[in-house]
Amino acid sequence: MSTALVSDLHLGTLLETEVLRVRGPARERLLAEVEEADQVVLLGDTLELRQAPLAEALESARDFLEELGERLAGRRIVLVPGNHDHQLADPLLERQRMDGSSAGLGLEQLLPPEGSGPLAWVAERLAGGGAGARAEVVLAYPGLWIRPDVYATHGHYLDCHLTIPRIERLAVAAIEKLLGSPPVGAATPDDYERLLAPLYALAFQLAQGASAKRSLAATDLSARIWRRMDTSERPDAVGLLLSKVGLPAAIGALNLAGMGPFSSRLTGEELLRAGLAGMEQVVSGLGIDAEHVIFGHTHRPGPLDGERGFELPGGRTLTNTGSWLHNPAFDAAAGDRPNPYRPGIVVHVADSGPPELRRVLDDVTLPSPG
Repeated sequence: MSTALVSDLHLGTLLETEVLRVRGPARERLLAEVEEADQVVLLGDTLELRQAPLAEALESARDFLEELGERLAGRRIVLVPGNHDHQLADPLLERQRMDGSSAGLGLEQLLPPEGSGPLAWVAERLAGGGAGARAEVVLAYPGLWIRPDVYATHGHYLDCHLTIPRIERLAVAAIEKLLGSPPVGAATPDDYERLLAPLYALAFQLAQGASAKRSLAATDLSARIWRRMDTSERPDAVGLLLSKVGLPAAIGALNLAGMGPFSSRLTGEELLRAGLAGMEQVVSGLGIDAEHVIFGHTHRPGPLDGERGFELPGGRTLTNTGSWLHNPAFDAAAGDRPNPYRPGIVVHVADSGPPELRRVLDDVTLPSPG
């Protein structure tokens, strides 16, 4: 059975950086690319549920979800929640808590959507409402086995190991001070959920009453700070002062307080390295015995053009699905080089062989925000 995986669509983001928000070449490319597969996996952050009230976010996603469901009639769509749409996993997590099973969450839990909550609403849009064949929709969390040797998950657990002091990572570090870090080398999904789920629930609840202006400011804060201080992209005087003086002092204080270890080196290369290192710790800690592990979350696809760094011990590999968000600032930062964060990635998994990463928008003019 062939599988196509996409992640980080962030449907409904107020930043207007999602390339699928309107019907056009980008949306058609994605639909045509996944239409050839027997199964499509939406690998987390399909929806943006941290910026607007739930009803607005769902309505913003309706058009694309329905069109995707129509194209995939008679086939299977798997929803894997991420950190920005973690609420879709609530029915499964609540069932587990009520069951009280000592077995824990495990690497793959499947749940047919039912009821009337956000998950059921999304599943109904994806299933299709016509008189013909409907798509089969199922929830999988925290990931799923595509093949016995291929495992896929969104990748948000890596935030517990990230050495880049992003705002969400700092919030996780504060919770770890209260509850303790995941066990080294022998963690479970439940260990990660107890640290991350409260943070995700808070972000979701804040969005229910926040103004659009405040939501946008909070959402884009980490990206704006990082772009200002990225020393690999000729920062301005303020950026140099922050990166050479202010940031090292702040990072030193955080590390002394036991919040780290964090690095004060904020470059694109360091962000990639830290994300891969964090994911390697997740794979090792959870004991994911797969030759290939597919994840998203960091918005940095790879490996691109044979680049190194995506290897795991024992000859195993990581594959990142990138995102479907377009931020022109990253195009400008890349200069004459190809922008590694350019959106438009679909990962294909056949019955055998390694995952195949396809960049389907490289010749498409992407819409600008606004």
